[in-house]
Amino acid sequence: MTDDVSRPLRADAARNSEKILRAAREVYAEQGPGAPLDEIARRAGVGIATLYRRFPDKTVLVRAILDQNFSEGLAPVIERALLDEDPRRGLADVLEATVSQIARDYNTMAAARDSGALTAGAGDRFFEALAPLLLRGQRDGLIRADLVMDDLRRIMSMLTSVLWTMDPREGGWRRYVVLILDALAPDAASPLPPAVPVRRRRGGGD
Repeated sequence: MTDDVSRPLRADAARNSEKILRAAREVYAEQGPGAPLDEIARRAGVGIATLYRRFPDKTVLVRAILDQNFSEGLAPVIERALLDEDPRRGLADVLEATVSQIARDYNTMAAARDSGALTAGAGDRFFEALAPLLLRGQRDGLIRADLVMDDLRRIMSMLTSVLWTMDPREGGWRRYVVLILDALAPDAASPLPPAVPVRRRRGGGD
């Protein structure tokens, strides 16, 4: 994200940014990931120049939506999970909340994917916040000891990809969350081949 977008905003600029993000989420939900930016500006009640001043292109806009989703929707869930006496249950809550939010904002996620905003680094805040939960679960013998953070990155990618195969509103994705959680349990776990690093795509801010 550019320095202009990331530095603190005046109150009126902050209100405009908030209106644009809320409008973008609504317009993508109604019209799909190809919705034009001028329709988002119209729905937000701002001029297209104002939208471009805050969000120079679609990639910056959808990244800002993802950041807001994390701060408002997922960060509180992770915070509660970190305080849960059962780290495996906490991890289950985080996975379910994350996929549920992606399902609700399915078209916004599709817009992020189409615009190149879903780079490997896009989820760094999420996985950094989740790391202590994984480590505590392994220490307590509730999560298999050979799991690494890159495994969690790929597991989230797999769960997200399930949504492209169904109507996300029907909740069929919950089946696969349960399957994944069973696979993370140490009971009767088979030895894993060596882990390989996540390949990070060049460009897109990474």
